Amino acid sequence: MSKTLLVLKQEFQSTVKRKSFLITLFLLPVVGMLSMLVINVLQRSTGESAGSIVSNLFSPSVVPSLEGFVDQSGLVKTIPPGYEYRLKQFGTEADAKTALADKEITAYYVIAPNYLASGDLIYVRPDFNPMAGISQSSLIKALMAYALTDGNVNLAYRVQDPLNVQEVSTTNEVQRDVNNPLSFIIPYVVTFLFYIVILTSSSLMLNSITGEKQNRVMEILMTSVTPREMLSGKIIALGLTGLLQTVVWLGSGMLLLNLSGQTFALSAAFQLPVSLLLWGILFFVFGYAIYASLMAGLGALVPNLREASQATTVIVIPMVIPLVFINQLIQQPDSLLVVILSIFPLTSAPAMMARLANIQVPLWQILLSLALLALTAVFLIRAIAGLFRAQTLLSGNTFSMKLFFRTLLNKA
Repeated sequence: MSKTLLVLKQEFQSTVKRKSFLITLFLLPVVGMLSMLVINVLQRSTGESAGSIVSNLFSPSVVPSLEGFVDQSGLVKTIPPGYEYRLKQFGTEADAKTALADKEITAYYVIAPNYLASGDLIYVRPDFNPMAGISQSSLIKALMAYALTDGNVNLAYRVQDPLNVQEVSTTNEVQRDVNNPLSFIIPYVVTFLFYIVILTSSSLMLNSITGEKQNRVMEILMTSVTPREMLSGKIIALGLTGLLQTVVWLGSGMLLLNLSGQTFALSAAFQLPVSLLLWGILFFVFGYAIYASLMAGLGALVPNLREASQATTVIVIPMVIPLVFINQLIQQPDSLLVVILSIFPLTSAPAMMARLANIQVPLWQILLSLALLALTAVFLIRAIAGLFRAQTLLSGNTFSMKLFFRTLLNKA
């Protein structure tokens, strides 16, 4: 046990003293705090709402422009009220082309003769600008809705926006507004955070093992400590650095979200509970133990760090799966696929945290996921420790995934 503590102490100190680790640890919270400070100062000085300030900073204002249209269908009788300065009708496409060439208009639409049956339109611009086209598309939609409803403004508005659904839950939980971008952003950020923290921490294990193997320090260590003592010390030490990173990032994120709730007048539904931090610590510990063990085994088998970096792709794939299905994780958090991803040990840490940041997950699913994570971590640590006995000193061996998996199953 004393040797494990020595390995733990040495690995932990060497990691937390690195400038790159300290910068990574504190940069994100500091940037967030400074951003909130700047927004608060601007809010007090300008009197604008925080939402307006952010919108002006990241969404440049679109200058309204005049566009033309040629109605070959005969449906358009008049231009909707309020749109006279945004749309101009031309009798022929030649007239519209001339106006476009003279920069009288910025673009024009051609409404097809069979529009009622096909809905076909042609949009002509002198430049390729998809974003501008999207921002101006509301004009032609309003025009056609007005034409199709014979000038009934209220009916035209209802055609364009037919539903105004208000969800009512039978539970006592505070419900989030599904139209608020934070409903998507919060679970996405939590998922990405766990993906980064777990893989970053476990990659430190790979770098440590391959570095000590290349400079022959590993051979000296193996004469003084057992493989399990060495592996346990390294996993715990690097796990503590990753846990520190998780607590600082997740804690500062929750603090910023609560502060932004006051600044942006967000509802209580967007303020994450403290229990999320506690669950996050547990899922990080076991998720990290799994991937750190796999990275350690990879480091024991590869001859150098270059080959290790190439081989990590196979190990990283399961962690990428929750990011691939991020839409389902957020929009369908109780679907069968999402439940499986949040319970399967290789994907459960980021997937379950995304669900916990989104909905109230049944307790039995959380406990089952943690239990499977813990069992998988114990199995992998024991298997990887056994791998070191046979493979640590064979630094010249060529790596293969077949050998890696066979060794884990004690078939090498």
